[in-house]
Amino acid sequence: MKYLLILQADVEVLDELTEADRASVRTGHEEFRRITEEAGELIGREALADPSTSTVVCRGGIRSGPFQGTSIGGYYLVDVESKARAIELADLLPDTRIDGLAVEVRPVMLSAGADY
Repeated sequence: MKYLLILQADVEVLDELTEADRASVRTGHEEFRRITEEAGELIGREALADPSTSTVVCRGGIRSGPFQGTSIGGYYLVDVESKARAIELADLLPDTRIDGLAVEVRPVMLSAGADY
């Protein structure tokens, strides 16, 4: 089953991290990639630009900035045996140990349906 591990970011929290904290986060993400690649579970990943660079297109027109204050910092797409494994992987990410950051685990819907 495929899951999107969505890195929920608060730009203010990220800006306040010390250089040591930033290095720890980078190392944590490198370790996560190593583990998931070796297990054959990582399908893709991307980091996203600062939310201030966003453009939102909606019924009310076009505006700058993230949609309704949300900020997605990036994502990992994984293919795992179960939701429990997706949650286990999400918990490996350093973002889960920093107040103001989080990892959202969301199943990817397939034409055959999703098990959630």
